[in-house]
Amino acid sequence: MIAAGLVAVVAIVWSITAFAGQGGSVSAQSNSPLPATSRAPSPSPTPTPTPTPTFNKTANSIDDSNSIWVVVNKLRPLNPQDYRPADLIDVPVPYVYAPQLRQVAATAVVAMFAKFKAETGLAMQSQSAYRSFDTQTSVYQGWVSSLGQKGADLTSARPGHSEHQTGLAIDVNALPGSPCTLEPCFADTPQAQWMAANAYTFGFIVRYPSDKTPITGYESEPYHMRYVGIELATEMHTTGITTLEEFFGLPAAPDYAR
Repeated sequence: MIAAGLVAVVAIVWSITAFAGQGGSVSAQSNSPLPATSRAPSPSPTPTPTPTPTFNKTANSIDDSNSIWVVVNKLRPLNPQDYRPADLIDVPVPYVYAPQLRQVAATAVVAMFAKFKAETGLAMQSQSAYRSFDTQTSVYQGWVSSLGQKGADLTSARPGHSEHQTGLAIDVNALPGSPCTLEPCFADTPQAQWMAANAYTFGFIVRYPSDKTPITGYESEPYHMRYVGIELATEMHTTGITTLEEFFGLPAAPDYAR
């Protein structure tokens, strides 16, 4: 009986050893791959990000005198040079000289002046707005008489090259008037500081920044506001590009071609 039991134990041990030698395992856990139905799910592919739309710089012409994006400088005269906008209207704001602007710019000026007054309790007035070719001729000659042509060219545009002739530009003054009227020191007034921070929301830019004379050809004019529309003004504000020349990749215009 004992001999038979020993034979049975030896047979069991031999069977286990043989099974292990053939790649088997006595462990309760299996190292074989899980069935396909038991595998962990694969992660979903990451969606491709949608590109942010880029600003369309060709949405409006920079050459057409009727465009709100027209770029006028010492190298880019209006065409024709005696251009006169067809939609000029009187601007119902306080003024030194009765202002006219193109309708879209006039509406924006009224809204901007009202917002400034509501937020600060102070007031602004128009110093100068649209000027015809003949009026610009007279204004320019006045600067030549007082400053000489070189000085005049840093302060006033020659007729046919003036933003005021587009009907989209306005020189702003404090109300009551500031000692810095039409001077760089106007930048220190509450009016200029508010416009520098907020005018873009009404579609205006400060056209001649203090550090861009080599680009624009004009000395600092913190009072000279140019209407370009809310879309472009906001894009320039967001990107920090302060001149139309730089934004549209145009040559600098420090002086006239002749």
